[in-house]
Amino acid sequence: MEQVGPFGWGVLQRDKILEIAGKLAEFEKLTWHEILVISKKRNHSVLVSKLCSEARKRLAAILQDDIDEIVSLRLSGKERVWGIRQAGVFKVLWWDPKHQVCPSLPD
Repeated sequence: MEQVGPFGWGVLQRDKILEIAGKLAEFEKLTWHEILVISKKRNHSVLVSKLCSEARKRLAAILQDDIDEIVSLRLSGKERVWGIRQAGVFKVLWWDPKHQVCPSLPD
């Protein structure tokens, strides 16, 4: 879990952290099938090659640039939590309140 940088958790206030923790606790009640298949429009894996350049640089800086994809969990609106799914465990990585790690392409 990165504390600094453009997607770091260190900028969050206590109330927001508690809100996010509550939403992540709701994900814990679901299977990966429910999260990534049934709710694939909200939550999905993203190829690292599709991430913004800053996100790819951050992965290299934290020695995680050997992975192929990371997972985006949509909390609300543009807010996302990004992490690495490893052996069925979600390792929280980034807080992305403005959907900048992998901006949506226009239709």
